[in-house]
Amino acid sequence: MIDPSTAHEVRGQRDAELAVLPTRANPAHVAYSCDNCGHWQRWFAASPPPLCPVCTDVRNDLPRDGFTFRTAAEVDRLVSTSWREAVPGVTEFYSDPDIGLGSHGWVLETDSGLLGFEATGWYSADALAELRRRGGLSALASSHVHGFGALWQLQDELDPPVLAIGVEDLSWTKAFRVTYPADETLLLAKDITLHRTGGHFPGHSVLHDAGRGLLFCGDSLKIDLNPDGSARALSAHKAFHAQIPLSRRELSHMREIVGALSFDTVFSPFEFASGVTTAHVVALIDHMLSRPPSASPVPMDELRPATAVIA
Repeated sequence: MIDPSTAHEVRGQRDAELAVLPTRANPAHVAYSCDNCGHWQRWFAASPPPLCPVCTDVRNDLPRDGFTFRTAAEVDRLVSTSWREAVPGVTEFYSDPDIGLGSHGWVLETDSGLLGFEATGWYSADALAELRRRGGLSALASSHVHGFGALWQLQDELDPPVLAIGVEDLSWTKAFRVTYPADETLLLAKDITLHRTGGHFPGHSVLHDAGRGLLFCGDSLKIDLNPDGSARALSAHKAFHAQIPLSRRELSHMREIVGALSFDTVFSPFEFASGVTTAHVVALIDHMLSRPPSASPVPMDELRPATAVIA
């Protein structure tokens, strides 16, 4: 577990290592964003990547007419970044227009500085200035590749000493350098812990803020919203676009991990809703375990505690 009080020591050790080792960001390589999903890759300056690994994965759709990519300078000309308070102590960063899947970045106020979880697809100069004004980032983390957004940009620009990703998902992190590969749990700040749920991706993790009762659920949940921003329905899936359900073992593991956490507000990489509680999520999983596999949304008013039949 990370002791938040030793972040300066982590940075000092990391900087000493990098004084004799090459950094992850080779200046000969260029950051490219996939026009279809927004995934960022480092690739050769002379030509864009041949394909996007996220789009060729079963969990996402292929582009209709082939791959196209944009450089950081091209994205910066097309996209602006905005931010607002989502709930007390949590700032939401988002891009306009959306980049690819449209991920949002969440910045949590903690006793040891700002903690970034997930990232929006691009951070404009004024968004980066706002984060610098507030002291920069003490740590960065993400649930899985669909929430990475422009994590590479935050690392390049703000140099947080901690960047944590589930160790089983390191193959997706070529655009940035992971400094803390996370196992089953990782304490990132006081009362704020990363938990591996697996399922959607092997290293998929959720972030639990026990003090504020918040769950940053990654893609372990999909939240369908009403016009007023309240939750209309919940679902869980291996692949949202392809509508591939989670297996029974994956659901049972998710129930074990998430069911032990207390929360009443849930954030995905794309939206958030207050009033979604631990009991709702457990009821969703029990509902799914009692029926044939499905990734379909379940209305909130149907989510009542039930007895699951686990086989």
